[in-house]
Amino acid sequence: MNKQKGVKGFLNKLYKYRIFLLMLSPAIIYTLIFSYYPMTGIVMAFKKYNYADGIWGSPWNGFKNFEFFFKSGQAGLVTRNTVLYNVAFIIINTVMQIAVAVLLTEIRNKHYRKTTQSLMFLPYFISWVVVGVIAFNLFGSDTGFINRLLQSLGFNKIPFYTTPQVWPFILVFFNLWKGIGYGSVLYLAAIMGIDTSIYEAASIDGANVFQRIFKITIPSIMPTTVILLLLSVGSIFKGNFDMFYNLTGTNGLLYEYTDVIDTLTFRAVVGGSNFSMPAAMGLYQSVLCFATVLVVNKLVSKYEKDYSLF
Repeated sequence: MNKQKGVKGFLNKLYKYRIFLLMLSPAIIYTLIFSYYPMTGIVMAFKKYNYADGIWGSPWNGFKNFEFFFKSGQAGLVTRNTVLYNVAFIIINTVMQIAVAVLLTEIRNKHYRKTTQSLMFLPYFISWVVVGVIAFNLFGSDTGFINRLLQSLGFNKIPFYTTPQVWPFILVFFNLWKGIGYGSVLYLAAIMGIDTSIYEAASIDGANVFQRIFKITIPSIMPTTVILLLLSVGSIFKGNFDMFYNLTGTNGLLYEYTDVIDTLTFRAVVGGSNFSMPAAMGLYQSVLCFATVLVVNKLVSKYEKDYSLF
């Protein structure tokens, strides 16, 4: 009886909100077609793919694609690089973006603040292809600006493209340079939403600028910071392919310090006709990302339930 009432209540709600559901249907259809239907292709990770039989007709291969990936000796390297780079990106970008947003709010000259913000936002719109060209013109062995400057000062050239140890710093720098303007806008919007009367009361009580920042601004934007961190952590096993590929290319001398899951998967696709292996790498990456989101969200919900995503 209760089951019948539940079904009837559900149908009544469908009829009651039919207009809203109709308005929502294009987004649902779009998501199903372009987000969920392509996920059926993950079966390729468990098959020995061939062109003649296609995805569904190719014979099953079990976990052999994953086994080959892990036994190749590259799984640990690319996973380590991907995680360490993303941890560095998240920590450095978050700290610098918050710092820039706070400093922008402290600038009293309206025109100077807007000009500064626009100039910092500009690199976000520059393609990674162009950034790769900029990097080459800076670090090239023969024509690079830095090496030419070093030579003019009497120092030896630095072979950047054959010295993998320097690339973690270069990659972190360009990632920060390109994203700091866009990221600071999100925190700036959160700061603008803080009630100004709180700052006025703090000033009356004798709080200086640093006390206002660390006692009012930072705690007030903490929910926004946590949500953005959760979204960033969800991609901690995904490398920024555009950045890594355009800055380092297929330079095998740099792979130890610059190779990530995405670049390895790309080379596996381009370098051979066996798409099952790249599919296994992609599935491995996606599962790790999904598991990370669940774990981190659970930890955050235990600390502060209102800060969690779900």
